Amino acid sequence: MAEYLVIRIGESPGDPVHWMAVDGSGARRSAPGSGTLEDAAMDAAERSVIVLVPGTEVLTTTVDIPVRGAKLQAALPYALEEYLAEDVDKLHFAAGSRRSSGRVPVSVVSREKLAGWLSQLSAAGIAPSSIIAENYGLARIPGTISLLIAENKILINDGADNELVMQDVSPGDALAAIGALDESGGAGDTHTARSESAAVMPRHVLVYCEPGDDERYELDWMAMRHELESVDVNLLPDGVMPRLAVTVATGAGVNLLQGAFARKTEYSGLFEPWKYAAALLLGLGLVAVSAKAASWYSLTRQETELRQQFHAEYQQIAPGAPAVEDPASVVASMRARSGRSAAPSVFLDSLEHLGRALRQNSDARIEAISYRTGVVDIRITAPNVSTLDSIQRAIGESGSFTASIQSTDQDGERINSRMQIQASGA
Repeated sequence: MAEYLVIRIGESPGDPVHWMAVDGSGARRSAPGSGTLEDAAMDAAERSVIVLVPGTEVLTTTVDIPVRGAKLQAALPYALEEYLAEDVDKLHFAAGSRRSSGRVPVSVVSREKLAGWLSQLSAAGIAPSSIIAENYGLARIPGTISLLIAENKILINDGADNELVMQDVSPGDALAAIGALDESGGAGDTHTARSESAAVMPRHVLVYCEPGDDERYELDWMAMRHELESVDVNLLPDGVMPRLAVTVATGAGVNLLQGAFARKTEYSGLFEPWKYAAALLLGLGLVAVSAKAASWYSLTRQETELRQQFHAEYQQIAPGAPAVEDPASVVASMRARSGRSAAPSVFLDSLEHLGRALRQNSDARIEAISYRTGVVDIRITAPNVSTLDSIQRAIGESGSFTASIQSTDQDGERINSRMQIQASGA
């Protein structure tokens, strides 16, 4: 299962960072750590890195826009413009997956701030796969308001469509601000605090905090229990990182690395496992090309030799004639002049069969060719008698011609032979 290193950075570059390794199911793979970004980078190894950034720097909300993809991305600045104090041209908008309610979670952050975080991470040798606002680290539980106390901030999930963060307030004040302590459970005018679709706020509260915060807010718990149906306090002996890391590792949150800030795909890493197979395939390709080149060279030499032999024979018929570029056209012209243009082209067809036989027996060499009244006489040398037999059989394989060896004699290490080729049945 894939493993992730979740890193939570502070509001200022000099603040300590916290990190922990978890897998895709949320199970812990290391104890929580703290220190510098460089320290955290040492634990990254082959893990994907998820970075949690301060929720006070990111606006998290939801929108109900019936468009998707690029059209949604283009519509977000106009849909949220009236709720933003800063120029939309200076802001970066990122959208998550549409929820069952039909609303789309959205994160908005200053382009300059996001670029600054990426610069810090890059300087430490960290290339994050996701950058997510920390308040998405508090899981959504339908029908329950969840609070997580982290330093001087309170992360809130209303159990519906809203994840937000409040700073320098008590848990009781935070619940009052979102309308959870109202008699009717309504939220009044707190439009940005919760979704318009949430008609009634839940009356159950689940709190996560460290042991010291439990003691500090003991009076708040008593007051909240008096106002609400239930208040459960869960202590975090190892700090807030385990709770935040478990949630975002399972896919929660809106990744800010979209659009102009989207992570570039490293194709070299994708091809790394295939480099040996690619090298082998390239080698096989080179071998195949080399074989084809060798075959082409051999055929070219044979063609040249046949042209020379044809020219020598043609010189006997037409002394002083120039070199022949197209033997077939010369033969056709001669046949036409002799009035036998309708006769079967025994000579050319026999040469074609002879050429095929020689390609199969490249050690043989034609010394002379002559043609008279449908019979082709060939003087040929070969390294042995079996080669001559092979040539004779190859010529007769098609059934169109027959070849017969008229004579043979030994000349050093080679065999001189005279062979005749004529049409079958002639």
